[in-house]
Amino acid sequence: MDRRAFCVAAAASALSAAAARAQTEKTKIVGFLSSAAEPARRHRDFRTDLEKLGWVDGKNVRIEFRFGAGRPERLAAMADELVNMKADVIVGQSTPAVEAARGATREIPIVMGMAADPIGSGFVANLARPGGNITGLSMMMPELAGKRLELLRDYLPRLPRVAFLAYGGDPAHKQFIQQTVDAGRRLGIAVQVLVVQRAEDLEAAFAEMAKHKVEGLVVQPLFANTLGLGPRVAELAVRHRLPTISDGGGFAEQGGLLYYGPDVRAMFPRVAVYVDRILRGAKPGELPIEQPSKFEFVINLKTARAIGAEPPRGLLLKVDRLVE
Repeated sequence: MDRRAFCVAAAASALSAAAARAQTEKTKIVGFLSSAAEPARRHRDFRTDLEKLGWVDGKNVRIEFRFGAGRPERLAAMADELVNMKADVIVGQSTPAVEAARGATREIPIVMGMAADPIGSGFVANLARPGGNITGLSMMMPELAGKRLELLRDYLPRLPRVAFLAYGGDPAHKQFIQQTVDAGRRLGIAVQVLVVQRAEDLEAAFAEMAKHKVEGLVVQPLFANTLGLGPRVAELAVRHRLPTISDGGGFAEQGGLLYYGPDVRAMFPRVAVYVDRILRGAKPGELPIEQPSKFEFVINLKTARAIGAEPPRGLLLKVDRLVE
């Protein structure tokens, strides 16, 4: 080969290698699908968590947030939009979001940010080896129904009847209802189920609780941790002097009386870890689904005083945090 031919071949090889490297290093697209009304601290934290793992928004990754604003019927179209822009991975923050993402694609990896019950919702058949395109975090929320009723009964030893406030737009609400009713049957507590579809339905739901003279309320977590309705539920409960418990992250800080559930602050950074591993080539079906290992029990003392129900001393010994 003469010198000129050699130089041409070398240049072509270099250009080919550069093109391959550019293709490999192209900006990744991460879709983040949420039922929330607007961005919150958790979404800012997600961006920061990815940066710590080497993924900088606007540099080597583009994060596309989509918010359903408490209307689950919007999520399907938003999921389709993320699929059409060829997202490399989609995060579903809630069960409705994961359901919408699964309906839009069976190929793009989906990371569950906060799925209440992945097996019960039909997302996966096995937590250890999920298969398919879905992995992430299971919050074990319906499975804790008995513990929440027990804590509410410890707070109010004579507790013949409670209400369960469910959100109809969440496919997981049926599991929550069933497990709460079953737990109530075991504990000798009658459970009145109230399913709401919109924020505007909450007043009527509390009027129904008053009509049936329930003495406690269990709140499905989505109201507090995704829909942004925790403060409204807590306000109505105080007005009706009704003790409440939920496993929705931040419920006690939002004015609810009791919180018992996974330590969401410890778990949520793991979402970015799953996204990182998938962007680096891991297959979602081979990544085991994580379950919470740390749980919190929180009491809001200000709310306790507002409803005229100070916590029993024995229960205070079990608490992890107090909100005042």
